[in-house]
Amino acid sequence: MKLNCDLGEGAGHEATVMPFIDQANIACGAHAGDLDLIRKTMALAHQHGVSIGAHPGYPDREHFGRVSMNLSPEEISKMVAGQVGVLAQMGDVDYVKPHGALYHDMMRDEKLLSAIQSAVEGRMLMVQALPGEGKKAPGLIFEAFADRRYTDSGELLSRNEEGSILNEDETLQQVRLLVEKGIVRTVSGQWLELQAQSLCVHGDNPVGVGLLPLIRGILDNE
Repeated sequence: MKLNCDLGEGAGHEATVMPFIDQANIACGAHAGDLDLIRKTMALAHQHGVSIGAHPGYPDREHFGRVSMNLSPEEISKMVAGQVGVLAQMGDVDYVKPHGALYHDMMRDEKLLSAIQSAVEGRMLMVQALPGEGKKAPGLIFEAFADRRYTDSGELLSRNEEGSILNEDETLQQVRLLVEKGIVRTVSGQWLELQAQSLCVHGDNPVGVGLLPLIRGILDNE
């Protein structure tokens, strides 16, 4: 299982994170970040041999791209293509992982998912590992989240809900369950099977970032 992290969003953890991850999801300057930060983050990724992914989001810095915008599939396709193009002009982009509300909207609306797939120019698209989904679906990289709590349906519990972000012990326990058994314990206490190829730690979560050396060790020993 690979390890990925959302970076280039202004949290300032890029140099700390990069030695431990396999995939860097780099913000494209819409929901966060700027051209200078993109260049620096891409350079760090190259230095450490980390695969680069574009991390496009709704252009809403006030809400950090975590509030849905009423855009048509055509508008979203054009928006994503433009943001991915910002990174592609600076170097190779291996995959695309939408950010925040755009990511969750994509998972709930097949038309938006198709629109984003049409915008990524043959690159892999990283999506949340929903229950029952296969590991080798064409064009998709399924991921699970190390530091977020899941609902019974396999979605992430809203950040507005208490306990949506896991503490240190919960994060490490969830990582071990995902690596060893391919399961997580949901908010209601049920067991949920998740088949994932990559594991995400949020770059703006200091707890998750601080645990990256331990998480790397768990993955390396799987």
